[in-house]
Amino acid sequence: MATLKDKILFITGGSRGIGRAIALKAAADGAKIVIAAKTADPHPTLEGTIYTVAEEIHAAGGQCLPLQVDIRDENQIYQAVEQAVRHFGGIDVLVNNASAISLTPTLLTLPKKFDLMHNVNTRGTFITSQACLPHLMKAKNPHVLAMSPPLNMHSKWFEKHCAYTMAKFGMSMCMLGMAAEFKDKGVAFNALWPKTLIATEAFKAIGAAIPTNCMRTPQIVADAAYFIFNRPSRDCTGNFFTDEQILQQEGINDFSSYAIDPSKRLMPDFFLD
Repeated sequence: MATLKDKILFITGGSRGIGRAIALKAAADGAKIVIAAKTADPHPTLEGTIYTVAEEIHAAGGQCLPLQVDIRDENQIYQAVEQAVRHFGGIDVLVNNASAISLTPTLLTLPKKFDLMHNVNTRGTFITSQACLPHLMKAKNPHVLAMSPPLNMHSKWFEKHCAYTMAKFGMSMCMLGMAAEFKDKGVAFNALWPKTLIATEAFKAIGAAIPTNCMRTPQIVADAAYFIFNRPSRDCTGNFFTDEQILQQEGINDFSSYAIDPSKRLMPDFFLD
């Protein structure tokens, strides 16, 4: 049976939400996890730091190296990757989870917000993948996964938050291009996106008007990611998956346990028609 025992995962933005859920899922197998995120001190409104997640990972059965990393700084990224390799001996899986969001129309998107989203989402994904690749190419079953949507060029996904859509699609384009570029090297590059909205702390902060009882927990994304990481990298690359799609492929069709409130109608996520 496939397992992530002793696999080394490098997860960006893993101090809370989906990144944390993926880390804890892998930790239950006995994985070794690098949490590369910005929050080292308690945030005034968002729960979780790199150290609290590290404690949870250890309690779940895994090992953890918590590293404070600003994904916008390439020097910090490369230094974190070097520390990870020195500490654990390599990298088997990279999860490009770090993301910034501002659901603002063009005239209300400040330049600093535009820069933040593109530096964290697109540039951060590109540079972190670049930094990890020499080590991934030495791994037995290397996977890179971006928490980003399928490339959907319908104008309705651009008209209300053009800058955000561009930044998230940039992550997906990294996966598309690198999947082709590194296919012969056996490194898998895929994107994973929730079919419904996920109740993360970050989304609660920016979408306070949307009730969380219409959402699912991050666990559904973590379970889907787990199945992807256990697939042969040479046979599973260049895909834009949804969480439901992966679980259905694994024979799971009842998703009710993931709902915050199974009696409520779920709200679909962005970018999915």
